[in-house]
Amino acid sequence: MKISEILKKGKPTLSFEFFPARTEKAAESLNKTIDDLVELKPDFVSVTFGAGGSTKDGSYELVKKLKKEKEQEVVAYLAAFALKKDEITAVLNNYKDLGIENILALRGDPPKDVDVTQVPAESFKYASELAAFIRQNYSFCLGVAGYPEGHIDAPSIEKDIEYLKYKVDQGADFIIAQFFYDNVYFLNFIERCQKNGIKIPVLPGIMPVYSIKMMEMLAGNCGAKIPLKLQKGISKLPEGDTKALVDFGIEYAMGQCEELLKEGVRGLHFYTMDKSESAVGIVKGLRSKSFLTVK
Repeated sequence: MKISEILKKGKPTLSFEFFPARTEKAAESLNKTIDDLVELKPDFVSVTFGAGGSTKDGSYELVKKLKKEKEQEVVAYLAAFALKKDEITAVLNNYKDLGIENILALRGDPPKDVDVTQVPAESFKYASELAAFIRQNYSFCLGVAGYPEGHIDAPSIEKDIEYLKYKVDQGADFIIAQFFYDNVYFLNFIERCQKNGIKIPVLPGIMPVYSIKMMEMLAGNCGAKIPLKLQKGISKLPEGDTKALVDFGIEYAMGQCEELLKEGVRGLHFYTMDKSESAVGIVKGLRSKSFLTVK
């Protein structure tokens, strides 16, 4: 089913992001995570796509597993930077043949081992170009990414929303937002979208605190601010107590989700980092308070 149809059902959606495992040990952990989270009956799941197609085969196999074995609706990410058009077409055709109906069109980051000057001339350099190509040639339900605090490469918040509007105008059906730790950024983002004529559904991205190192690294990479409230909460925890940190992260994210749901968001999209404990704790907590219902 297309995400656009799922979103028409009226209740907030639940979804989880996964990325392909790179080692046997990681694959075992991912399989357990998938089993844990599928039990929560999400409305859909998503699968990432590594820079320059670095996880192309792994992404396909994970999409296939989730679609065929786990019977999940899947949003397959596609990051086009540094890929030739025939490579992009092959990926899209493979997903189409697999029965995938939803694609998230991304520019993607330049691969670390690729000389940017050697990128094929026909490669799509912007997500808007990929979105337009998909809309013109396929019938996928099309998603794009949004950045509540502005894309790290955008010259300004105002310019970033212009770029988003242009992506949407290429035929996007929904937006999945980058994570944030302060809801004010997302609510202001929604307001900017509305003022700029962006009317398609926007799903907030939720990133629980898994570890201090991971939080700081991911926030730094994407330009997400770590609010004082979060910093103070972490500072009060016993140093080195991993369980206390995870439990606090669950509580903090639950607070975010409750506020967002009260504000009428269309759903919650969890960046799981291929871990299940936090997402399970948050979702079960929200359901115990009737903030989310089972599909």
